[in-house]
Amino acid sequence: MGEVFHEERPARMVIEPTLTIRPASGAVRGVVLVLHGGRADGLQPARRRQLSPARMIPFAHQLHSAGSGQGLEVWSLLYRVRGWNGARMSPLHDARWALARIRARHPAVPVYLLGHSMGGRVALHVADDAQVRAVVALAPWLEGATPVAPVARRELLIMHGTTDRWTSAGHSLNFSRRALGVAAGVRYVSVRNAGHFMLSRHSTWHRLTTSFVLKRFAVDTGVALTRDQLQPAEELLAAPDPLGLTA
Repeated sequence: MGEVFHEERPARMVIEPTLTIRPASGAVRGVVLVLHGGRADGLQPARRRQLSPARMIPFAHQLHSAGSGQGLEVWSLLYRVRGWNGARMSPLHDARWALARIRARHPAVPVYLLGHSMGGRVALHVADDAQVRAVVALAPWLEGATPVAPVARRELLIMHGTTDRWTSAGHSLNFSRRALGVAAGVRYVSVRNAGHFMLSRHSTWHRLTTSFVLKRFAVDTGVALTRDQLQPAEELLAAPDPLGLTA
């Protein structure tokens, strides 16, 4: 039987964020919130058919396939508009809205944030939500002054391709260094010969992301997972240099 999911959108006839929910097969023990990329500026409505949201569908599908049987639910957020928009920080409001919806439906369950590009930036800003336990930021769009305070006591995985020409791997590594001693744990992975859109080495992006999230989920909830599911995350966690990992 294929994946079953439903959508939640506010009833008002204005531009609003939308949630696509891939439900757990039983009691919900944890939730992944998936945050797509965007652009620096843009007040045009975000649409699911656009590449930035579509790029995250395989990640949501794989996480759901791997964890739904153990109680992991996957929520994908579609922002109201496409841009960050400077001081407006438009997608942050949408992410806070989604986290409030998770809290209302599943109070106290651990939440894991997964974001790409602008979505990675969003995830790192809203990681201070009380239910968030871990963040995965893929090729995040960061600046030198991106604050690390929101990731305090959270587990953090940042991955960046070595041939990325859209966002800065240097800023990602700098953020990771500044987060040491603030976050509960930090892992930075340099993905060789991979660009911003994760088309090259796509299995590496997916495998490490899914394994890391599942590992944190297992630690937080005590669910049993297979060795194959956890092995990549175990290798990350055992690495002697958490900021010098290459995949």
